[in-house]
Amino acid sequence: MRITSTSCICPVLVCLCFVQRCYGAAHHGSIKVTRNQTKHIEGETEVHHRPKRGWVWNQFFVLEEHMGPDPQYVGKLHSNSDKGDGSVKYILTGEGAGTIFIIDDTTGDIHSTKSLDREQKTHYVLHAQAIDRRTNKPLEPESEFIIKVQDINDNAPKFTDGPYIVTVPEMSEMGTSVLQVTATDADDPTYGNSARVVYSILQGQPYFSVDPKTGVIRTALHNMDREAREHYSVVIQAKDMAGQVGGLSGSTTVNITLTDVNDNPPRFPQKHYQLYVPESAQVGSAVGKIKANDADTGSNADMKYTIINGDGSGVFSISTDKETREGILSLKKPLNYEKKKSYTLNIEGANTHLDFRFSHLGPFKDVTMLKVIVGDVDEPPLFTMPSYVMEVYENAKIGTPVGTVTAHDPDAANSLVRYFIDHNAEEDRYFTIDASTGTIKTAKIFDREETPWYNITVAASEIDNPGLVSHVPVGVRILDVNDNPPELARDYDVVVCENTKPGQVIQTITAIDKDNSANGARFHFSLDEGLSLNPNFTLRNNEDNTASILTKRRRYSRTTQDIYYLPVLISDGGVPPLSSSSTLTIRVCACERDGRVRTCHAEAFLSSAGLSTGALIAILLCIVILLAIVVLFITLRRSKKEPLIISEEDVRENVVTYDDEGGGEEDTEAFDITALRNPSAAEELKYRRDVRPEVKPLSRHHPSSSLDSIDVQEFLNQRLAEADLDPSVPPYDSLQTYAYEGHRSEAGSISSLDSATTHSDQDYNYLGDWGPEFKKLAELYGEIEPERTT
Repeated sequence: MRITSTSCICPVLVCLCFVQRCYGAAHHGSIKVTRNQTKHIEGETEVHHRPKRGWVWNQFFVLEEHMGPDPQYVGKLHSNSDKGDGSVKYILTGEGAGTIFIIDDTTGDIHSTKSLDREQKTHYVLHAQAIDRRTNKPLEPESEFIIKVQDINDNAPKFTDGPYIVTVPEMSEMGTSVLQVTATDADDPTYGNSARVVYSILQGQPYFSVDPKTGVIRTALHNMDREAREHYSVVIQAKDMAGQVGGLSGSTTVNITLTDVNDNPPRFPQKHYQLYVPESAQVGSAVGKIKANDADTGSNADMKYTIINGDGSGVFSISTDKETREGILSLKKPLNYEKKKSYTLNIEGANTHLDFRFSHLGPFKDVTMLKVIVGDVDEPPLFTMPSYVMEVYENAKIGTPVGTVTAHDPDAANSLVRYFIDHNAEEDRYFTIDASTGTIKTAKIFDREETPWYNITVAASEIDNPGLVSHVPVGVRILDVNDNPPELARDYDVVVCENTKPGQVIQTITAIDKDNSANGARFHFSLDEGLSLNPNFTLRNNEDNTASILTKRRRYSRTTQDIYYLPVLISDGGVPPLSSSSTLTIRVCACERDGRVRTCHAEAFLSSAGLSTGALIAILLCIVILLAIVVLFITLRRSKKEPLIISEEDVRENVVTYDDEGGGEEDTEAFDITALRNPSAAEELKYRRDVRPEVKPLSRHHPSSSLDSIDVQEFLNQRLAEADLDPSVPPYDSLQTYAYEGHRSEAGSISSLDSATTHSDQDYNYLGDWGPEFKKLAELYGEIEPERTT
């Protein structure tokens, strides 16, 4: 078989080969298939080989973007079995077969029916086969070949990342790289110059240039100054076909910004400044601003202001506002127009971030002179001291001088000053002040024990200008006078045991004095000398502001006297000394051997229990509430009335409960209860007094002799029969209880109900020997006299 294309025909013997093996052939090749032949070699005999047949294939080429009216011819297939009689049929299969590529099954001519785009698909793989048209049997094995789409220059270069934004420092050297741009071309880079791109600059000269091969943009001038021009717009073009005429091109924009460097020193607009500051300006306040200009931006324009010399460097200070880059002038000390009327300051402004590459453009600082003029202001009076502390004795008479404050007019006019006390609306007026001299006097009599210190505010104003007022705090200390006698530190509860010994300390007392330590810290204790000598107790002064109470005899008896009173005289060490008398109450109590109090007088139980008056009132209140609850409960029970018959339809037998109470033992009209307790007392049965009988009951009389001998069982049966036959009872059963237990036994009753009225021969005196735990029981049952606790 032979496959040919439109470009060339190259014979090949016996084997399959590519067109590229045909030396000197063009890029389109042709292949033919013939029967195998032998070649005679000199000196050798002819050798015959078995003939072989097969496909010889090659690459076919077809131009992209074909716009002709007829299908584009691609190539031709031919089998060596084809004799030209139409018996061979060519079949084409694979990518695009039948749709894009068609074949003449008789001649083997291949045509392209559609316009192809290499950028979408570069080649197609197809299979060719020759079969016998009559038998449809393959004459040759199926063979594969490729149809490549040949590129044409139909795509312009494109910048996929544009437009670009880039920065470059100002004052950069010429040739400094700024950015590399890259354009892509979709055409085949291996075929011709369709994809060979060349870069050029359309806009941005003479400031920038571009490398035509690499696309690197560089600066084209020396020392480009940002302060002169900051932004540049550069247009770069990329053209294929190596820049030749007819090539396609694309462009992009590169926006270049020059970034700042510190190449400009700061400069003050003026060399001399003048500032007016009133003398009333507050210390620490800002009194003025100054600024040096710097053409740079950002940190390159940061600067610091300092006062380098001048007579006002100790009075003024300067700081830098980082936002506005201004120098803020502040006052360090108060101004006084009468002392100094002007100051001179030399202020320097210097950059804080230096770039030594541009140090030759410096120095990067500047100096200016500032003259500060102090303005005269009518000032308020000035006190000689920032605060005053004065003293006065308590109990001093009204109008006693306490002290004097002094103020003067600091201005040159030296106006007269008027004084007054700044009172609050709610404040009591304890002091007065002389408006001309400033002398403070008392307006009330003071008690140091109530208020030891007073704080007042004195104001001073000029007579010519009352609106200018100054204030000063004045503290007045109240000095102590010995005007309070000492007294006991607390109310002492002194207890003495009945079995105490002479000379025993039963209580240590101390005293307090409202005066300060200078007039009452030393106390002296003694017994009142105006009274007779106390035979029971004595007092010992311990010389440490305490005193001890001691016993003078051996035993004390509560039965004889349970409370003693001991007057104590207390004096202080003030000038003059003051004294007071207090009475101690000493209670006699029974104590254990170890000294613990066991019992005292009835008044002592409440005291020893530690119950206050409030606690006792609370206990009594609780008792009253409980009693009220009990009374309310009893009242509710009495007022509760249940119906005798629960329901008219309820015909069941019921147990009736009577909640009514009787009239007691004196009520003889309601019911004779003795008949229920003792059969012998019921000599004759009586009618019910609460219900009138209609028929007399049967067997109402029994001999008394039978009652003496009747037993409990017969008694109950008898009462049951009477209840059943009594017509006066309700027409249903009732429950009756009987407390009768039968006749008295020989042993007698073991109940203790009558023990209080029955004389007993039992001797209970032995209970007194059982100890104090059974003492109360011995007093109840014994015949001995109860002893008093000693």
